[in-house]
Amino acid sequence: MSKKNIDKVTIFALGGVGEIGKNMYVVQYANDIVVVDSGLKFPDVDMLGIDVVIPDITYLLENKDKVRGILITHGHEDHIGGLPYVLKHLNVPLYATKLTLGLIENKLREANLLGETKRHLINADSVIKLGSITASFFKTNHSIPDSVGIALDTPEGVIVHTGDFKFDQTPVNDEYADLHRMAEIGSKGVLALLSDSTNAERPGQTGSEKSVGVVIEDIFRKAKQRVIVATFASNIHRVQQVIDACEVTGRKLTVIGRSMVNVVSIASELGYLNVPDGMLIEPEEINRLSADRVAILSTGSQGEPMSALTRMARSTHRKVDILPGDTVVISATTIPGNERDVGRTVDELYRIGANVIYGSGSQTGVHVSGHGSQEELKLMLNLMKPKFFIPVHGEYRMLRQHGLLAESVGIDKSNIFILDNGDTVEIQNGAARKAGKVQAGNILIDGLGVGDVGNIVLRDRKLLSQDGILVVVVTLSKQDGKIMSGPDIISRGFVYVRESEGLLDEANRIVTNTLTKLMSDNVNEWASLKTHVRDALGRFLYEQTKRRPMILPIIMEV
Repeated sequence: MSKKNIDKVTIFALGGVGEIGKNMYVVQYANDIVVVDSGLKFPDVDMLGIDVVIPDITYLLENKDKVRGILITHGHEDHIGGLPYVLKHLNVPLYATKLTLGLIENKLREANLLGETKRHLINADSVIKLGSITASFFKTNHSIPDSVGIALDTPEGVIVHTGDFKFDQTPVNDEYADLHRMAEIGSKGVLALLSDSTNAERPGQTGSEKSVGVVIEDIFRKAKQRVIVATFASNIHRVQQVIDACEVTGRKLTVIGRSMVNVVSIASELGYLNVPDGMLIEPEEINRLSADRVAILSTGSQGEPMSALTRMARSTHRKVDILPGDTVVISATTIPGNERDVGRTVDELYRIGANVIYGSGSQTGVHVSGHGSQEELKLMLNLMKPKFFIPVHGEYRMLRQHGLLAESVGIDKSNIFILDNGDTVEIQNGAARKAGKVQAGNILIDGLGVGDVGNIVLRDRKLLSQDGILVVVVTLSKQDGKIMSGPDIISRGFVYVRESEGLLDEANRIVTNTLTKLMSDNVNEWASLKTHVRDALGRFLYEQTKRRPMILPIIMEV
């Protein structure tokens, strides 16, 4: 009779399930923890003033002696962007492919972490021993080169994480997804599969990246003046196709936008971009050339207010103006939440007189997704043949739809786990169950502050943005408690003082009367005085204006 295993595999996400972005997945067996990816996401519209959002890594910090390493699937921001913040507190080895490591090293250099971070170069044939867990890899297709999936061999069985993927039968760089390796992993038995759910709602198959190159080349041939292409800086296949279109049509290319310049520089240096000698020119040189001999590669496909394309559209860019008759190609899909910014930028471009080509899919042909659609997700499930299935990297509806796809290819409904961040799945002796939760959530980055802005601060910012602030300054006598000066009322974002003198005079009278009454009743605790002033003034202002500004009483004694 075989002895039962007392240890178990625990799988959970600290980010990346029930949301798009800040991907971070954890596999633990006994005292060994392996982390897959460490991304960030950009803030929602209600996260006022926040720059980026990273996962809460409290669990990893509490168990830092058990963390054997961080494995990275590919070089997109939602998979590597959190590393400078995480590695500052969790100095563990990092494993990534050549291009991914090049992009990461650039980030670590900016954060002054390059020297103290142990970095290991891997490829699709690497095998890494991480305590009781052995990691191996397989090639995938995505919108950035050097993407891999990961197989983690634990004493309980193999856990596979696909990374972001699609199956492109005609990849731009001729690097094909390794279906044979995936099938081999599946034939040996996969205990659990964690698979990309981004396009789980889209039927059929995702188009090949090469089809976009044909459309871009056609646009370059037909354009009578300059062509400006805005795309994600990390979409290196798309960048290469813009370079190829320039070569075929005899155009010079200038690159604009800090992130685009960085990525093009790193990818060229590492051999992932083939740029003909003499093609790249500085932005200052474009006006010296005929308009039909120039192309511009730019950031700003999401309408970001400070991006290069947006500034060009508003004629505020220091070096480049878009002219009537120029062709602007927005070669990216609009991320949900960015529709208004993108629409505003497109409007500005049309006002200038530019020809604008935007929108994904068959509508224009200038963009295809880097994520597999339903038929490709089914193919991955059929190649891996997992016993248990955990859809990841997607909003909740996408995870649910991916679960239904798994059922359609024969996976038992009871073996499919739809999780939220922090939910754990435990697998022991071949049986899986949803267990408890670990701490998970958002850490908000504002400037240099990491985690010092929480829900209360965001609530205050929201209140300030809606109704403004009223500051009441009063000086009291220490001897007899009488008002020595004030109340002085300062309004910011509430009412325009010159047009609301009557309202503020009455507010002044209410503060004076409230304080006088409190003093006569021998109430002299500052906290109590401030509370009564805030309540009385708040009631009056709401009655008069139906607004609730933040009221900040400042009481001084002399």
